[in-house]
Amino acid sequence: MDFTLSPELLDLQQRTRAFIAEHIIPLEKDPRCTAHGPTEDLRKEMISLARKAGLLSSHMPSELGGLGLNHRAKAILFEEAGYSPLGPVALNIAAPDEGNMHMMEVIATAAQKERWLKPLALGEIRSCFCMTEPSPGSGSDPGMLATTAVRDGDDYLITGEKWFITGAEGASFAIIMAKLEDGRATMFLADMDRPGIQIVRAMDALDSCFPGGHAVVRFDKLRVPASDVLGEPGEGLKYAQVRLSPARLTHCMRWLGAARRAHDVATRYAAQRQAFGKSLGEHEGVGFKLADNEMDLHITRLAVWHCAWFLDQDNLGRHASSIAKVISSEAIWRVVDRSVQILGGQGVTHETIVARIFADVRAFRIYDGPSEVHRWSIAKNILRPHTQAR
Repeated sequence: MDFTLSPELLDLQQRTRAFIAEHIIPLEKDPRCTAHGPTEDLRKEMISLARKAGLLSSHMPSELGGLGLNHRAKAILFEEAGYSPLGPVALNIAAPDEGNMHMMEVIATAAQKERWLKPLALGEIRSCFCMTEPSPGSGSDPGMLATTAVRDGDDYLITGEKWFITGAEGASFAIIMAKLEDGRATMFLADMDRPGIQIVRAMDALDSCFPGGHAVVRFDKLRVPASDVLGEPGEGLKYAQVRLSPARLTHCMRWLGAARRAHDVATRYAAQRQAFGKSLGEHEGVGFKLADNEMDLHITRLAVWHCAWFLDQDNLGRHASSIAKVISSEAIWRVVDRSVQILGGQGVTHETIVARIFADVRAFRIYDGPSEVHRWSIAKNILRPHTQAR
């Protein structure tokens, strides 16, 4: 694997870094940054800035206004975007929209792309992905899917409840996972203003980086035309895999940038703050934390780049992305936690961005599958050749 960045990729990295520093970081204290994410007004303002800079929706093909980046190139740009909690939103590469765009590009019909994907890629609208359900419905186990889709002539009637749906408030459309009468999972596209969709309530969460926050969404005989099935009926879980591995990895990319930001803030503080006759960083207890941070950032980047390379070879990458996700989420958490410790009192206040990053990244060990489920999946993959041989 060649780790050299091409001149074009180096230029993109530097342009993105400069854009985030000059245009996005100054907006981090804007009052339009709320506990439930940046407001729609702020999102549109940032989208406009990114469009002018030629950095919008970089993962999308040029015909949809993007740069057509492969996974390896995305790893470079997404890390730079993640340096600010607002960066992914500004560049239209935040979850869940980024993963939804990728999946729709692969499996949506031409009509569906024109109606939903195109305005989403242009940053004109937002979307949500309605999969997770309250107990006893589907969480980490998709086989527990409880939301139903019953055929009614040329339509389906969807009934059920989803929760922790990121970005539901303010989204223009949803991708809904529901099971048919024979139990097979199917994905449906639906405008959020249709009769039969209700946002029950917003959910207060640790993170504050996603527009619209998280919400409970209820479907009461939501009527969806058969033409708005995404992919093939009964193939929802298979098609979801198109989304899951890349979306899992792009989380790693973005939050790697956030961890690097926390480390940079802590490093500057450790170099300047004096205690007991020398800088904090010269004390072994702090210096070793900085060294551990540097190593964790390095192994995370290597894991991300390797998985990105693997996906670029047209592999589904479920095993590789699980490995990268566990390595990244746990290493990133260690980096940010150490950074808080180095900063002391400043680390637990909003005097710096680190407390905000700390709250955002804690959820990373849960989003897109908790570490325990990924370890279980990795272990199954390790044991499979041996159990099959019995």
